Amino acid sequence: MIYFDSAASTCPKKEVLDVFLSASQDEYANPSSSHAFGRSGGRLLESARKQTLDLFGVSATHQAIFLSGATEANNLALKGIAFSYQNRGKKILVSAVEHPSVLEPARYLAKAFGFEVVELPVDSYGRVSPETLQAHMDKDVILVSIMGVNNETGTINDLKALSQITHRYPKCFFHSDLTQAIGKVEIDFSCLDLFSFSGHKIHGLKGVGALIYKKNIRFVPVLHGGGQEFGYRSSTVALPLALSLSKALELSLASAKNNLAHVKSLRETLLQGLENEEIRVNSPLDEAGSPYVLSLSLLRHKASVIMEGLSEEGIYVSTSSACSASLEKPSYVLLSMGVDEDSAKNAIRVSFSEDNTLGEVRLFLSSFHRLLKEIHAR
Repeated sequence: MIYFDSAASTCPKKEVLDVFLSASQDEYANPSSSHAFGRSGGRLLESARKQTLDLFGVSATHQAIFLSGATEANNLALKGIAFSYQNRGKKILVSAVEHPSVLEPARYLAKAFGFEVVELPVDSYGRVSPETLQAHMDKDVILVSIMGVNNETGTINDLKALSQITHRYPKCFFHSDLTQAIGKVEIDFSCLDLFSFSGHKIHGLKGVGALIYKKNIRFVPVLHGGGQEFGYRSSTVALPLALSLSKALELSLASAKNNLAHVKSLRETLLQGLENEEIRVNSPLDEAGSPYVLSLSLLRHKASVIMEGLSEEGIYVSTSSACSASLEKPSYVLLSMGVDEDSAKNAIRVSFSEDNTLGEVRLFLSSFHRLLKEIHAR
């Protein structure tokens, strides 16, 4: 098997699984229980919370909530801020290329609650420029949400510059979905008021993520109940998952530099092998893009056909269109970047992790070239 779909999910590290299994077997009491067994779990939970904040270097200024993943974290960030601070204003800015877990909550707030939501245009790389953000800022904006790294193209936003513009307006918060950025690109986490991420994108487990937020922020909870996680996420906290997330984050950040060099070599080898094919590269190939994610559009073939052919050979990539031809839709991310509709319909996303090898890239290229020749011959 060759797995080039790590932007969708990664293989959990053994160390992460060991932490999860150990906690599941040895610390199964409810960490909110008042007896000694429960208090032991509660101490471990707070230890995982502290380690998470320490790893990001924001323990003095921020707090962490453990949730089911980045989707829940993004929903809490947008809805929780909107409902809590709507007396300041009812305007929210998001980029037009955000993940649906940001775009859909924003659109829901507009449709159901009358918030003014502006989907900021992006440049041909898929970035929100500081000038674009500044042009849409005013006293009614209470939240700006712009992702760190795009999940389809790997495009990197200049979060520091964007947050600086946002913070010229003292009633406004800056949030970033860092799901594709953690452990992959350098980020000054201290410049962000809130940020979200998921465990399964950093070789952790599915079903756990976190929202990191400044201590002065107050949310209206999305879930109500027993008041866990500072009252913002009522539900019995999954201690083994929280501990596994902290471990995955530790491993990801510790190996980031070495992993980046390795993944760059994978992308370079892949691109060199594709030089003579009729493709369009949608991802930035300079410092504006993460080498972990590469978007390619086929100019003469259906991406879904090639992807299925690769899948039958045990090579797994993804496409921004549905596999069924009758359901194919162009990628809204690529359309927002100015890519033509045919190219946006026929994009293939190759996404790496440090577990991939140059040998796998060469095998992918061999199969890819052969499939194109077979289709040409039909």
